[in-house]
Formats: sequence, structure tokens, C-alpha cells
Amino acid sequence: MGNKAHDPNVERVFVRAITGNYGLKDEMKRLRSLPRVVKGKDLKLDGGPQHYSRHYMEPEDGRTQTLHIHLEEYAPGGKTSKHGHVNEAAFYILDGNGYEIHDGIRYDWEAGDIVVVHNNCVHQHFNRSETEPARALVLKTKPMFLFINMLFQQTVEKEETKPSPTQGNFVPRDDEENYNHPAE
Repeated sequence: MGNKAHDPNVERVFVRAITGNYGLKDEMKRLRSLPRVVKGKDLKLDGGPQHYSRHYMEPEDGRTQTLHIHLEEYAPGGKTSKHGHVNEAAFYILDGNGYEIHDGIRYDWEAGDIVVVHNNCVHQHFNRSETEPARALVLKTKPMFLFINMLFQQTVEKEETKPSPTQGNFVPRDDEENYNHPAE
């Protein structure tokens, strides 16, 4: 943890090069050789201290060219950077409760809700609980937008570098067995 692999200031691969012979034979062979099941337990969270991500699928891993799918975990009282981008995103809230600020308007959410971030929306994600974490599965078409040269993305307010006032010694749930429901 603490790895800033997805830091906006670090160079990343957003769209893989399409190179080689003109034809699909080699690309189909390559794609068919890749695992069809990605084991979440093999992927580690990065980021912190208030906002963590586990990236399941994105162009740099070679499995997809048009989707970016990741899990976000928000520490108790945590928040993300305030940012905007051309692409839309859908957040399926796995657990916890929180809210968004989209273009200055607040939208509350809880487990089971779907949050839609529209194209060109300046937004920020917040965990409303001061004692419990919250998680969301995020699906984005960002790589497709970048592929067609719609490149706008900007950070308006940077990610926090210090823990939230209420999170204490929070550690994100990297090794959790049940990813859908809290233990009963």
C-alpha cells in the first residue's frame, strides 16, 4: 500500500498501441492466451491515506482497450481529489454511505445505489461515516474517450496526503474474504 501507481503526476498507459501486421490473427491469439478470470485477491490496493484503488482492468494490463474497472475504498471520513474528465463513470456502491459533489450539487448514496458521473462533470467523492469505510466498484469508458482524442481531465483539488480527522489507524480491506457484505 501507499503505492502511487495511479498518481496523476506519474506517466501511465491509457491506450495501448495498435501495432504489427494488419489483421486480427495475432491479436486474437494474444487475447485468447490471457486469463479470463482476474483474481481480485492477487491485486493490491494503491493510494491512500483517505482514498484507495484496486485496478481490475485497464488498457495497460493488455486485457482490454476500452474499459477501466476498479474498486475504490474510502477511509472513514475520507474524500478523493476534486476533479473532472470528459468520460462518464458509474459507481456501484458495495458498502458504506457517503455523498458526491457534482458541479456544486450534493448527492447522497449508500450501499446498493448506483452513482452516475456525467461527462464533463467536476466532482468529488466523500465517505459520510466517521467510523466505517465505504467501497464502490467503478466502471469507466475513459480509455475509449482518450482513444478518440477527447483528452480533457483535470484535478481541481489534489488528493489529501494526511489521514482524515476521524479515520485513526484505518487499514483498507486488502485481504477480506467476503467482498459483498460485512460480517454478521
